[in-house]
Amino acid sequence: MLAAGGYAIEFERLPGTHHAPTLVLLHEGLGCVAMWRRFPSLLNKATGLPVFSYSRPGYGRSSSIPLPRPLDFHTRDALDTLPHVLDAAGIEDCVLVGHSDGASISVVYAGATQDPRVRALVLMAPHVLTEEKTVMNIAQAKLSFEATDLRDRLARYHGTNVDCAFWGWCDAWLDADFRRWDITAWLPAIALPVLTVRGDDDAYNTCVHVERIVAGVHGPVTRVDIPECGHAPHLEQGEQVLAAIAAFVAALE
Repeated sequence: MLAAGGYAIEFERLPGTHHAPTLVLLHEGLGCVAMWRRFPSLLNKATGLPVFSYSRPGYGRSSSIPLPRPLDFHTRDALDTLPHVLDAAGIEDCVLVGHSDGASISVVYAGATQDPRVRALVLMAPHVLTEEKTVMNIAQAKLSFEATDLRDRLARYHGTNVDCAFWGWCDAWLDADFRRWDITAWLPAIALPVLTVRGDDDAYNTCVHVERIVAGVHGPVTRVDIPECGHAPHLEQGEQVLAAIAAFVAALE
């Protein structure tokens, strides 16, 4: 645990055979440190770089937060939490590796701050605006949480934060005002190298997000689209994702 931004933050750090940059993992809307599963260790081995993952407030074993989450929670997590985590962890050179909501937080942070500590972005299954497809599938997840063992399965990872994690994510995305959520305005300020990774069968978004990123950022973009892959490419097609990230970060040196 580390203290950052007024919260106790759960984290895991894996040292690398190379010292920098650190790959900082930002989890999805229902994720946490444990839900990355073997990906951090495999990424550590594939790249030789240090890997740092943390659970945002309200997730995993980190401090809880009051609900409802504000509808600008991506921006708040980017600007009010992430820089304090980097400071507390002593990370001075990094690549942000975000999945889903974590990718959105990475976009906001890079676009809003131009933090010199951030060398590049890896955006897996990114969201930059609200799509009806996303809303429909989150509504289905709500039904599953209420009627199946989904709550129990998530509680294995989030413990007493399980309701905070789920309802904070679900209620924000299903709020009628969230239909106007759009972070594409941050894209033109991003001059960093970017790697996008998306499964062609992603149930939570379409290719419009990657297309907006490619068209919007000012840095070079490497685009990887993976057939027969859903919303978690790092878990579903791990070898291909690891190879893509390893090649991407090697080219930064």
